[in-house]
Amino acid sequence: MALLAAHLNDAGIIVVNDEKILYREPGFALLEDDHLIMGAEAYANASMKPRRIQNQYWSDLHTEPLRDHRFSHMSAADLVSRQLEQIWKNVAADGDQLAIAVPPYMSNQNLGLLLGIASELKIPIVAINDAAVCATRRHYEHAVPVHIDLSLYSSSLTRLLQEGQVQVDRTEVIPDSGMLLLYENWLKIIAEAFVQQSRFDPLHTAETEQMLQDRMPNWLTKASSGGTIALEVEYRGISHHAEIESLELIAAAAPVYQNIVSSLRALFRAEEIPAIQMSDRAARMPGLADTLKTRVGGEVFLLEPGATARGLIKRCKADTKSGGATLSRHMPWDQSPVIVESGESGGNGGRPTHLLFGHNAFSLNGKSLVLGSQAADNERWLDLQQEMPGVSRRHCVVSLDNGQFVVTDFSRYGTFLNGHRIDGSAVLQTGDLIRIGTPGFELRLISAEDQSGT
Repeated sequence: MALLAAHLNDAGIIVVNDEKILYREPGFALLEDDHLIMGAEAYANASMKPRRIQNQYWSDLHTEPLRDHRFSHMSAADLVSRQLEQIWKNVAADGDQLAIAVPPYMSNQNLGLLLGIASELKIPIVAINDAAVCATRRHYEHAVPVHIDLSLYSSSLTRLLQEGQVQVDRTEVIPDSGMLLLYENWLKIIAEAFVQQSRFDPLHTAETEQMLQDRMPNWLTKASSGGTIALEVEYRGISHHAEIESLELIAAAAPVYQNIVSSLRALFRAEEIPAIQMSDRAARMPGLADTLKTRVGGEVFLLEPGATARGLIKRCKADTKSGGATLSRHMPWDQSPVIVESGESGGNGGRPTHLLFGHNAFSLNGKSLVLGSQAADNERWLDLQQEMPGVSRRHCVVSLDNGQFVVTDFSRYGTFLNGHRIDGSAVLQTGDLIRIGTPGFELRLISAEDQSGT
């Protein structure tokens, strides 16, 4: 009898034992007329048979019929059941038990349904833990850790507390920022490189598009080292070649990376030092770690493959209470702490000089600037000129602190930075957008050139 641990992320489900990774396949299903194909084999046909592919059943686990009328007799729960059954058949022996690490996009309702499926399959689940907690095995001294992972359709950021153990503080799930969108963007510019350099369009046929998909992980690994990536696709006995710069891949990913940066910055208070912990999947995205280091600051820590499942199996405590396992959002550390050196917490996104409201720019190089609905004596105050619901009398203050401009929230309603509610305070960068009230006043942070133009 052995304990196995699974990380249920649809971009790559991983199962480990004490020694090695036993299973690593994505949450893909290919629905043929007379049978189902799951995992890596289904992914290998994703471009060949796109209308028969399902890949949202882990992130949208329910019992409603699938939208495709040809398969309306099935639900997402049926697909999860089939892949879970296949996994267990391939990795488990009689008497084995399973602990699972779950991503934040799975709700309590999803988890309840998952436990019911496992019970029907006679898979003994003895522990359920938050994935970010499982991945965090050491204390980041003098810093605040946030764990980052990517799934097929979203990115997840989990801010962690460190009060005697690691535990979940706050989680952000960012939609439309997952692996599929990144791959889609990269496929377009890679195909364009082939067209321009070899007159060959790899997106013209499903077969060659699938070849691009299959080669993408290797190309991304090379792109992480920078420089030029050599591309090659063989079709009907002819090899087609192209080259692309790693910076082009990073540029194509910029909209997704910017969403992650904006959400991540809102999770840190101005005085905090970020410890950005990235799953190996997130770390493989070319330029993402460097982007976060530059725009958010602090230190970046890259985890090894299978870190989440391994962190779970090493620290798992089986839930022996009646009624089955329940979700745990805390765990002790089991590795040596790391000391994070102090440094700029706000990154290097450009220091603003003015706050733009309407057609007026207000200089930041003076006394603190108060935003609100009622001026106070002896304070520099920005007159918002009209009433707006959700604006406090002294809503927030923009001030200079330790060489950085900081917005500090004093309201009941919240201050929003680039669309995300800040947690008390946040460092400001050129281009940022502050919003207060509902629907809200919007104020842009800008940087004006010196009079000399330099």
